[in-house]
Amino acid sequence: MAGPAPSVRRRQPAGYWTNWGGNQRCAPEEISRPTTLGQLTAAVKAAAAGGQVVKAVGSGHSFTDVACTSGVQVRLDGYDRIVDIDRERMQVTVQSGVTIAALSEALAGAGLAMPNLGDIGYQSISGAISTGTHGTGAKLCGLAHQVSALELVSGDGSVVSASAEEEPEIFAAARLGLGAMGILSSVTLQCVPAFRLKAEEKAMRVDDVLAGIDELVEGNDHFEFYWVPHTGWALTKSNNRTDEPVGGRSRAREWYEQVFLENVAFGAVCRVGRMRPHWIPRLATAVPSTGTRRYVARSDKVFTSPRMVRFCEMEYSLPREHLATALNRLRQFIEDAGLMVSFPVEVRVAAPDDIPLSTSYGRQSCYIAIHMYRGMPYDQYFRGAEAIFAALEGRPHWGKLHYQTAATLAPRYPKWDEFQAARRRVDPDGRFANAYTDRVLGPI
Repeated sequence: MAGPAPSVRRRQPAGYWTNWGGNQRCAPEEISRPTTLGQLTAAVKAAAAGGQVVKAVGSGHSFTDVACTSGVQVRLDGYDRIVDIDRERMQVTVQSGVTIAALSEALAGAGLAMPNLGDIGYQSISGAISTGTHGTGAKLCGLAHQVSALELVSGDGSVVSASAEEEPEIFAAARLGLGAMGILSSVTLQCVPAFRLKAEEKAMRVDDVLAGIDELVEGNDHFEFYWVPHTGWALTKSNNRTDEPVGGRSRAREWYEQVFLENVAFGAVCRVGRMRPHWIPRLATAVPSTGTRRYVARSDKVFTSPRMVRFCEMEYSLPREHLATALNRLRQFIEDAGLMVSFPVEVRVAAPDDIPLSTSYGRQSCYIAIHMYRGMPYDQYFRGAEAIFAALEGRPHWGKLHYQTAATLAPRYPKWDEFQAARRRVDPDGRFANAYTDRVLGPI
């Protein structure tokens, strides 16, 4: 690995760290838990003086080794303050370790909201934007596109302020920088007035969904669906902005649907499937539900859901016109290969953006995410799916499993060289490198 030579004095690991999915593990030499900017910069400067590499980690929800290190691990869970809320400009500035759930609560209290979110509320904001969390909506971009300014701790421990007007090249790259640009200290996010969503959730035949996909996507503010492998069914979710009052389901009903059905009961189905894989096709028939759920809630309460069932995940972005082709090829592959898949396949959409390493750079995109229950083998499934996606101009989600390298990824990103130039400016010694960045970005 290019970069600083390791320190000559030997250190004992500070303890093992594992990610949320349980598929990544590392033993950092040192752990830093900053609560102030001074402590954060001091940690990087000390690492530079000692010839150590540094990686920051938030909630650990990435399934890749993006946050792993044998050097200094900076844990941001205590670096999570809401710095400022500007109601007039509808902007919020936060420390990088704040979770999306905490951010959403603070914004709601100020009459503001994020225009779009993914479905995980416990992610740190820096981890979400740095790996390309995107949500769904044909007219909406991912979270990184909502960043209007940022502060970055560079490889020598100095702080770089960046926006579209100040250090625009660094700003463009660092909005989605995989942790390779340095440690985000703070981000300023462009918000919108608080809004409610009317949610409609129902099962549909997957062939009907694919036949009408353009109408479903264009006819809703947010649309996504989950195809249930080994069945012909899809669970659809349509969310639209509304002035209707909050209501439509009680707290008890919400707990039953989101906690018991989607987590406790589904987790039990997955555990049985892990013990008896040949039962999975029959168990899959228990997943699709009948009837339609309709309710109105605060936007972030609709976007995000509890996730108690652990899994590993791969997700690819494709040009939106390839959505039906890709999913149908995936369906055929699962059948032909005799794979036993207990997790639904998630399909979402996003608008194009101009961020160099965004998986939606320059094109209307669809996202297809595949999952495998924790402890079950996934290599054959993921490699086969990746071959399908790659043949259709696919770009892998940076925080989810894939088998690509810098050599195969560079041609897929028109601004790859601009990103690399910005990276070299802020981290010329490879202070923030690790095995993951060496593999997918190449060494400095």
